[in-house]
Amino acid sequence: MTSDPLLAFRGEFPILDRCTYLVSNSLGAMPRTVPDRLAEYVDLWAGRGVRAWADAWWEMPVRVGDEIAPLIGASAGEVVMIPNVSNAQATVLSALDYSAPRDTIVMSALDFPSVRYVYDHLAPRLGARVVVVESDDGVSIDADKLCAAIDERTRLVAISHVLFRSAFIVDAATVAAHAHRMGALVSLDAYHSVGIIPVDVGAIGADFLTGGVLKWLCGGPGGCFLWASPAMSDRYAPALTGWLAHARPFAFEPEMDYASGAARWLGGTPAIPALYTATEGARIVRRAGIAAIREKSVRQTTRLIALADERGYPVTVPRDPARRGGTVAFDVPHGAEVSQELLARDVVIDYRPDAGIRIAPHFYTTDDEVDRVVHEVDDILATGAWKAHESTRRVVT
Repeated sequence: MTSDPLLAFRGEFPILDRCTYLVSNSLGAMPRTVPDRLAEYVDLWAGRGVRAWADAWWEMPVRVGDEIAPLIGASAGEVVMIPNVSNAQATVLSALDYSAPRDTIVMSALDFPSVRYVYDHLAPRLGARVVVVESDDGVSIDADKLCAAIDERTRLVAISHVLFRSAFIVDAATVAAHAHRMGALVSLDAYHSVGIIPVDVGAIGADFLTGGVLKWLCGGPGGCFLWASPAMSDRYAPALTGWLAHARPFAFEPEMDYASGAARWLGGTPAIPALYTATEGARIVRRAGIAAIREKSVRQTTRLIALADERGYPVTVPRDPARRGGTVAFDVPHGAEVSQELLARDVVIDYRPDAGIRIAPHFYTTDDEVDRVVHEVDDILATGAWKAHESTRRVVT
């Protein structure tokens, strides 16, 4: 095994002592410090009661956002925490006016379904029409096709940075530049990119960016984030709102007077326990360094593709590392059953129809673990061990 300084962080993640964990694209490994942070929450609530709001909780949605900001090239005070990305994207959607002639939202056919649900069902009620750009190959979205769909009617371009099914990296900077030339705004879903590839909101040129700590940032469920450029926060305010977005929330005024800056994008009472867990993985990722994480990810995903090619397994991710995020998916015979047997052998992956077995090494993954998952697939197919799961076939979440 080659010298790998990132393996020094393995001790921060207890689950790595018990299994081969290759599913950080779905749920990142839990940092060992999380129980202590949750104990802080319990102790503060138990000991201080309602005073906990003034002691710590009230500022947490912005303070935790400050921990995320360096990972996306944002400044302190520009990122707020939202319980989930569907809510965050809906908040952005609700801030804009869709009266003619600016009545169109451009998306892609490979955007994450949960985000598509928001736009497909809420946008028409706000007077907007959604234009969906199709994929030519089921893996990628052509930036030229996205740009061609953006015209003088476009109000908002709401696309993914990295596609969840194929790990294809969309050329968001090119799309954003064209959208701005046409007078449109850009809301980027970066859930599958932050923490595994470099992300810089300034370089990309997005107006809004949403993401979460659940996956590559190892922060657990309920910790999502919303960045709005200062210009957007000066100009817009969401209709989907709540008391935390008020300039004087404890005045309990019946009329809404939005807070300045990023706080105006907050909603109702936040999920405080999730905010305690959200920072731990992000701090480790910052210590490890995104450039080093990306370099290792490219090396290990390239290795996985080579192993799949040797066996003739169809690969459903980009081969060009410049266009590939942190996940490799390849299809094998009886893929759903094979994935179940891998889990039974403590090789933790996931499976998606039309993609296959998804394998997501992270900065804490060893090269031996990358080889192991493919060798285990070989054995499962050769021995017929997959047959034990025929009667319980299900999609791994």
